[in-house]
Amino acid sequence: MKLNLKIWRQKNSKSKGKIVDYHIENISGDMSFLEMMDVLNSELIEKGEEPVAFDHDCREGICGMCSMYINGEPHGPDKGVTTCQLHMRKFKNGDTIYIEPFRAKAFPIIKDLVVDRSAFDRIQQSGGYISINTGSAIDANTIPIKKEAADDSFNAATCIGCGACVAACKNSSAMLFVGAKVSQFSLLPQGQVEAKERVLSMVNQMDKEGFGNCSNTGACEAECPKGISLDNIARMNRDYLKSTLFKKK
Repeated sequence: MKLNLKIWRQKNSKSKGKIVDYHIENISGDMSFLEMMDVLNSELIEKGEEPVAFDHDCREGICGMCSMYINGEPHGPDKGVTTCQLHMRKFKNGDTIYIEPFRAKAFPIIKDLVVDRSAFDRIQQSGGYISINTGSAIDANTIPIKKEAADDSFNAATCIGCGACVAACKNSSAMLFVGAKVSQFSLLPQGQVEAKERVLSMVNQMDKEGFGNCSNTGACEAECPKGISLDNIARMNRDYLKSTLFKKK
């Protein structure tokens, strides 16, 4: 397979970037998208040129590192997969593929396709935890929990923090991410003790990081590789409203 790649190259967040054209051949449809990028970088190194910087780690759709726009879509044209799980069979011989970094004020570019998503870490640090006395683990069935609540909490916890929701949103909103992180705790008894403080802290930190607000377009849910539901945003909004109305003065 022969492909025409148009890749965003940028030295750092302060320098001016541009689209650079690359032509690549002998790409198998069984390759993952990142393997195709590896082949390109190998060719660039052999030519004495600087390879394209892109983020990756697990290559199994777990870590959320491989965040890039592919033909204007976060993680590319396939649904329910990350970039590392996207296979080249989704493209045709002779296709032109545009590859760009995620665009958001809160995600400054480090180099080429690599962006700084540490804003998510700071949101998580502001309240994405429970305060408990540590010790030996209790039996799993010690605290009865409704299956529906456990399932919803587990589904929210599958968020990998890749940032596709932010990249897909016209407002660069992180509310799907924050809603998922709030929900995974607030649905369970262990997390309900600090639920009010948690939602206030995490939403306030989200605003400080420069993310936009939600306008219910639904692009985040459509592009999320883990299928995180908009219900989590609604739940977070309800919790936030209750917390602001009844918070201690």
